[in-house]
Amino acid sequence: MTFTTTPTLTPTLLTLSLSYLLTLMRIDIIAGARPNFMKIGPIIRQLKIYNAAHPDKAFLFRLIHTGQHYDRNMSDSFFEQLGIPEPDINLGAGSGTQASQTAQIMIGYETAIREWKPDICIVVGDVNSTMACSIVAKKAGIKVAHVEAGIRSGDWSMPEEINRIVTDSITDYFFTTSEEANSNLMKAGHAESQIYYVGNTMIDSLLNHLNKLIKPDFFDSSFASEKYIVLTLHRPSNVDDPAKLAVLLDQIHDAVNGCKVLFPMHPRTRKIFNAIGKDYPQFVIVDPMSYLEFMYAVKNATGVVTDSGGITEETSVLNIPCITLRDSTERPETIRLGTNELVKDHTLIAGYIHKMITGEWKQTQPIKYWDGKTSERIVEALASMRK
Repeated sequence: MTFTTTPTLTPTLLTLSLSYLLTLMRIDIIAGARPNFMKIGPIIRQLKIYNAAHPDKAFLFRLIHTGQHYDRNMSDSFFEQLGIPEPDINLGAGSGTQASQTAQIMIGYETAIREWKPDICIVVGDVNSTMACSIVAKKAGIKVAHVEAGIRSGDWSMPEEINRIVTDSITDYFFTTSEEANSNLMKAGHAESQIYYVGNTMIDSLLNHLNKLIKPDFFDSSFASEKYIVLTLHRPSNVDDPAKLAVLLDQIHDAVNGCKVLFPMHPRTRKIFNAIGKDYPQFVIVDPMSYLEFMYAVKNATGVVTDSGGITEETSVLNIPCITLRDSTERPETIRLGTNELVKDHTLIAGYIHKMITGEWKQTQPIKYWDGKTSERIVEALASMRK
């Protein structure tokens, strides 16, 4: 467990007296996996902007990395490229079973708040870190704010769904991405005054980095001016059974009709893929990509086939056709207004991919508050909480 006990301070705040700093609102910002950092990056940038403009009402904050996921792409350049400060604390939880990992995060965060107790703990998304830190904070009398609150898939076989429901059941302030999320929270009995409809911080990250995207080294030699589809698969329901995965990959490969497929392969998917022992000539298989490289590939793709939830948000904003290979989605707005289509029956994949390649796909519609200003609305809401 690595601790840097001094919270993140702007140069303006460093000129203020220690006694005065102790009167300012304290915030812990929790991140446990790479997508979490993409969601909190814009919030941290906006907190710094607010602090520079309002030193008398500034926020003291710590960025806490639980260490839930080790990601070799999260090097120093990851934080530098995305404008995210190095974490003040790394709890070093590591991998493990759902229970052991959650326990390690809870123990680590409990230690972290003994030395510097925040007023608010901000958790994001739906990973184990989200649930674990919200429980510790709530039991310590710390207010919990959940960014991306209220989304539901209805699929209780997904650990993420359980994390969402448990977290929201003890959350004090809900920062939501959609009207559907607002409705879910209201139906669960939460007061409208607790709900802040702010938008999507992942879209803040996307729009902030569109002019900084990086072309992958292999891109020109593999694709040149050809059409291609981006494929990502990692859900256990799709990849854990080698026979089922082989059938799914056969269906996709047969459907692309000569169009290449860029397949950044998740490590757990690669293990099972290697056991299949089949060759897919149209697939360009690469290691997991950095965010800026991956988004370059998505932005220039003919379409995306995925079982991820987050990617459907980005494809909707970029107006890139997207197929989600799942039975449900926690982001129905990407279907209602965006470019996403939920394909439960995999025998229908060929028809959808044909429409994707021939350009017969629906066009995206504006999604309220997915405008790159979500983090501003969050910080404004945080400022209003202390009045």
